Amino acid sequence: MAEPKRIVLQNGKARYRLMVDAGRDENGKRVQLTITRDTKKECLAEQARIQTERASGSFVAPNKITLAEWLDQWLEYKRRDVEETTIRTYRLALVHVYDQLGHVRLQELTEDQVRDFVDGLVARGRRAGGEPGTRLMISTVEGILTRLRSALQRAVVRKLVSVNVASEVRPSLADKKTDKRERSRPKPWTVTEVQTFVRGIPEDRLLAPLLLSLMGLRPAEVCGQRWTDIDLQLGTLDIANTRTMVGNVRVLEKDTKTASGERILPLPRGPWEALRAFQDRQAAEREFAGEAYTDTGYVVVDELGMPLNTRQLREYSYRLMRRLGLRQVRLYDARHAVLKALALSGVPDVILAAWAGHVNASFTKRKYVSIEAEDMRGAAEALDVFHGMGERLAIPIGTEKM
Repeated sequence: MAEPKRIVLQNGKARYRLMVDAGRDENGKRVQLTITRDTKKECLAEQARIQTERASGSFVAPNKITLAEWLDQWLEYKRRDVEETTIRTYRLALVHVYDQLGHVRLQELTEDQVRDFVDGLVARGRRAGGEPGTRLMISTVEGILTRLRSALQRAVVRKLVSVNVASEVRPSLADKKTDKRERSRPKPWTVTEVQTFVRGIPEDRLLAPLLLSLMGLRPAEVCGQRWTDIDLQLGTLDIANTRTMVGNVRVLEKDTKTASGERILPLPRGPWEALRAFQDRQAAEREFAGEAYTDTGYVVVDELGMPLNTRQLREYSYRLMRRLGLRQVRLYDARHAVLKALALSGVPDVILAAWAGHVNASFTKRKYVSIEAEDMRGAAEALDVFHGMGERLAIPIGTEKM
């Protein structure tokens, strides 16, 4: 084992220096570290620490990579596993991290810095282009943290850092309570609102696509439907293709988001009949337009056969909602109302998850099924029976015999 070498600095101070073998880098090149300490004993102790950690596989070699540089590498790595639209979502979620922490060296990042960053986001952060004073939602901040944790955990795996300093950081309970109290969240349509919408559009040209949205399909799945995916004899719908938007400006056509998203659903009677009528209508439009018509094979098209994208379908539905005097909700939010209605009607969990295109029902119910007071009315009525109040409540209030 090499002995530390005594060196004398320009100021006359003596120190000890030692070269330590730190293994090899990703390219197989030998890595050596220079240890400089005030005493020979300290130099040897550091050498022993490095050798022990190397033997146990926990050694992390010093590096100068910044958090921003590592996030760039992590996003490139994630391209192997996720869609282009998801990468864009990740990058947008990390904008604040790049701006406020990106300059910090990865190995110098501390839990306190991450916690201060999160507290600052809750107090002052807002979306790009958002109204002044409009703070980020706690759920948005938690989404940013989720991406940062994932990136730092990957850095632990690659032995760039020894610990994930974001693993235990959370928005404070007080901030969560304030956000819940002050922020109004749009609610999905009620059953009555869904039925009002359906009754108001029986003659609408896009009745069929709108009814597909109201049977729980994602907007990208509705716009990605092709006539070859639909069996109007058997009444089934094959969901295997999607047309989503990148940045709300460019259409990206791809397969379903996940393997579980690829599924075949039986058509309810309403959408089934509407699709038959829409197919006939498109045939008439094709004949009327002649050479001006483009036969793209998609279901959701305009009068000349050109496919509509999710933004166009959303804006079209908004116009209908305004005309009918209904609350304006996204078509994606209609998915919440549909899955909640299926859950409350007693559809088994395994069927609910399969219908939604999810792996398991626990996620489906946690994400999409929020119970309101009116949903629990049956429980209140059951308690009336339990309390022996059922018959008394059948008598109008104020007419009881004294």
